[in-house]
Amino acid sequence: MCGIIGYIGERQAPDILIDGLQKLEYRGYDSAGIAVFDHNSIKVIKTEGKVSALAKKKAAADLQEVHCGIGHTRWATHGEPSDINAHPHSVGRVTLVHNGIIENYAELGERYHPSPLSRTDTEIAAAVINACYHGDAVSAIFEAVNMFHGAYALCIMFEDQPDTVYAIRKSSPLIVAVGENETFLASDIPAILSHTKDYYLPEKGELAILTKQGVRFVGATGESIEKELKTADWDESAARKNGYDHYMLKEIFEQPAVIEQTILRYKNDFTIFENEDFDFEVKGNIHIVACGSAYHAGLMGKYAIEKLARVPVLVHIASEFRYDNPILHKDDLVIAISQSGETADTLAAVRLAKEHNVRTLGIVNVRGSSLSRLADHTLYTLAGPEIAVATTKAYLCQVCLLQLLAVRMAGKGLTMQEYKDMMVAFEALPAQIEQALSFCDDAKALAEKFKNAEHIFFMGRGQDSCLAMEASLKLKEISYIHSEAYAAGELKHGTISLITENTPIISIMTDRNRLPKTASNLKETGARGALITAVTYSDVRADAYTDEQISIPVMNEMTAPLIAAVKLQLLAYYVALSKGCDIDQPRNLAKSVTVE
Repeated sequence: MCGIIGYIGERQAPDILIDGLQKLEYRGYDSAGIAVFDHNSIKVIKTEGKVSALAKKKAAADLQEVHCGIGHTRWATHGEPSDINAHPHSVGRVTLVHNGIIENYAELGERYHPSPLSRTDTEIAAAVINACYHGDAVSAIFEAVNMFHGAYALCIMFEDQPDTVYAIRKSSPLIVAVGENETFLASDIPAILSHTKDYYLPEKGELAILTKQGVRFVGATGESIEKELKTADWDESAARKNGYDHYMLKEIFEQPAVIEQTILRYKNDFTIFENEDFDFEVKGNIHIVACGSAYHAGLMGKYAIEKLARVPVLVHIASEFRYDNPILHKDDLVIAISQSGETADTLAAVRLAKEHNVRTLGIVNVRGSSLSRLADHTLYTLAGPEIAVATTKAYLCQVCLLQLLAVRMAGKGLTMQEYKDMMVAFEALPAQIEQALSFCDDAKALAEKFKNAEHIFFMGRGQDSCLAMEASLKLKEISYIHSEAYAAGELKHGTISLITENTPIISIMTDRNRLPKTASNLKETGARGALITAVTYSDVRADAYTDEQISIPVMNEMTAPLIAAVKLQLLAYYVALSKGCDIDQPRNLAKSVTVE
């Protein structure tokens, strides 16, 4: 949550800061602001609303020859969205922006800043650093952060140091990038790709000191720290719309390519994960921990692993995992899934697993992320930058990678024919996704019928019920229509009481063995007047018990839900589009949840 940007160099800082914030806006868009050195004093411009509103304020300000500054786009945690609560915050000689939560801010505020202007923990952080500052910025920052409980990435300027920017992190993400006679700070790589691909990853408690000449890192005792310079493998164009109306639509249509890249990364002819230095044999249980759509991907993974590898899998919502006193054994494996690799609850779950000496495997989209550094081993989804808040391509890559993992874990438990069938299914998948995307009229037509619905129910059996949960989440995230997902057999145990005349039901039907049972459930809802849509194979005649059908190719049942997922992503997109919703930045949400 929240996006941070910083710049010092020879170019106009305000322009670079605004551009960076626009590329980080998926991390929060309740308010935005910048602070720049203007004629040796710090000038703050901030506003409630999106970065576009900030850009207008910046354009109206008289900023000339400004070469150093910091910026922030906010997802509100402490204090409602407002001009006053927007970052940056200034107290005394200190101005800063902050991503994360200072948990003991109230206690610190009573001591250091009893009458704050805002309702934020960030203003308190600025006050504490200011109280500690007596001319030595390094010692002041370390003295202050030793008092902070919680998570933070801080980007700091001191009014009497117009040529330096400081940054320090604990848990919250931060990168430091370097160009020619300029340095950058950012919460994520897309913010700096148009300027440089060279960056450093500060570790917890390392202080970065940025000047025009470059960056140096110091530890708590003032010792210099040597860091490895990394190079981003993402292309700048991957973080642009490239002619699409929305990032979400662009990312939906990128799925054939990113699925193919992910498969080719780990599949070599008829072998899988042969180049990974990891023991895929699990003698105990597998625990999958994740949040949101990654949790739904984990449910799909459970189905695949248990079906193919016959290993017990428990899927946990990461925010509940460590509070449930989970039963972990030394032979277990914890698989943590996160698009950003910075999800706070998922990272906490991995730390708990490591405390119990349980092996951990991360599935993540961002190299150098906290999860990739924390887990014992990491498998990367090659989805590339995902800017839309509602995930599409990252989710699909997670599911595909878990299915590859299931085949690898199954090993000799599969017959040669079963193994060959799965290899052929993976090879065919990108083209099948391309085929599904080539025909969008079914999703568009259905969206027009559903745009005024108050409630929509998704259902399925087996892995189809897992996909139903993701499809329901996608719809409610961006269209704000109340939506629920159920295992089809559970409807008659209470939920069918909610089915009235013209209630939309969307049934996912890719498991042929369960088609008759699901059809029976649909007939029960049809008898109550429901409007029924089936998402199923083109050779299935569902017209006897449905009103509409979205068809997918006849294909392998394990990978079929990935095609159904694409169709349902398109449905959610077109429903939101027809309602005029802000598709890429839905209300109250942010892309990377870095606080608990």
